Amino acid sequence: MFSKTLSKIITLAALVLVAWSVAASPSGAHGRRTLYRVRPDDTLWTIAASHYAGDPGAAVWQIEAANHLGNAPLYPGETLVLP
Repeated sequence: MFSKTLSKIITLAALVLVAWSVAASPSGAHGRRTLYRVRPDDTLWTIAASHYAGDPGAAVWQIEAANHLGNAPLYPGETLVLP
């Protein structure tokens, strides 16, 4: 009797877990990302200063990381993701 009840509880828990994992959706914890088209004479510093509050240096690092830039130059018309 006890084993049948335990089996039903485990089966029900497994079904709930599967349903929850299928219905789960991204939380948006990273926030919205903005696309930015590079203009002539733009630098990462000027882009960061015009789009982020606070220290532009930290924003420059975030933009470089989000776009895998490293020390690559920016080109007019290039699209960047602004995290």
